[in-house]
Amino acid sequence: MNLQETLDAIRPADEGARAASWKHWDAIAKPLRSLGRLETVITQIAAVQGSPRVDIGKKALITMCADNGVVAEGVTQTGQEVTAQVAENFLSEKATAAILCRKAGADIFPIDIGIYRDTCIRNCKVSYGTKNMAKEPAMSREDAVRALEIGIMLAEEKHSEGYRLLATGEMGIGNTTTSSAIASVLLDRPVEDMTGRGAGLSSEGLKRKIRTIRNAIAKHNPDPNDPVDVLAKVGGLDIAGMTGVFLGGAAMHMPVVTDGFISNVAALLAVRMCPDVSDYIIASHVSKEPAAHLLLEALGKDAFLTCDMCLGEGTGAVMLFPLLDMACEVYNCMATFAENDIEAYVPLT
Repeated sequence: MNLQETLDAIRPADEGARAASWKHWDAIAKPLRSLGRLETVITQIAAVQGSPRVDIGKKALITMCADNGVVAEGVTQTGQEVTAQVAENFLSEKATAAILCRKAGADIFPIDIGIYRDTCIRNCKVSYGTKNMAKEPAMSREDAVRALEIGIMLAEEKHSEGYRLLATGEMGIGNTTTSSAIASVLLDRPVEDMTGRGAGLSSEGLKRKIRTIRNAIAKHNPDPNDPVDVLAKVGGLDIAGMTGVFLGGAAMHMPVVTDGFISNVAALLAVRMCPDVSDYIIASHVSKEPAAHLLLEALGKDAFLTCDMCLGEGTGAVMLFPLLDMACEVYNCMATFAENDIEAYVPLT
């Protein structure tokens, strides 16, 4: 589906399935609501899948990899050559996210959506990196839409292959700069409130990063009411691709797990394009980036993990998988009060 067809296909989650899921939880032979938010997230997945029979057995992490021209402004500690190196390490299980996926029983799919050179990972390249947003718009509107549609295509593909739960990740030197710029525009907050040190900037480097973002926003004047315009002017191809995964997941009735700051920026873009996408989003962790709480608040989401992580790649999202698996196992396998011939708990008044 193209972007408009995808937006038209998204519907609110099934509240009848959610209610039936809660009824099943309350019939299980344990104290009512004693698994707290783990029960809530399973009912959310039931609503997303449209059935109280929850299935998250086959899981995938889609990691969008792209370079950002704004690196030329000295806003990062390392050069863009690191993007390609780490992206290729996903295939050999030498990168963090790949190691975590193996342990969590999930599959990882690294995608070259805009790395500055050719790589051995799957080629969905829109361009060889974005332009330097300090000088010109990061990309054309057409390229932004194309990147969104690649994410949509991947979500459709994984659904057809039997995957039932997706996670979003990214790899792209300079992408805390682009995501901070997008967050500042969408949330109408000062750049300095939305910008952190990324992968280890010095204090002087942080000042340069903030100044670069502020000047780029002033130069290009992205429209906060037009998420595609924001993406094109101050965004990145990796963020656009992840945004497409959130949209495509919602259209395919699949829950999609956010990672940290950058992934949540993509989630917010998707929700701004179609508010019903929020029903399909699960937040994994609270990033160490300074604006992490503000983004989760804007999304109306509470994250499960607070580990002061800021690694990216989808690592926080994958770390949530075992918790979801355990909650789902209890939900699907535990005996009910009736099966145990025990008097059921009733809500206290």
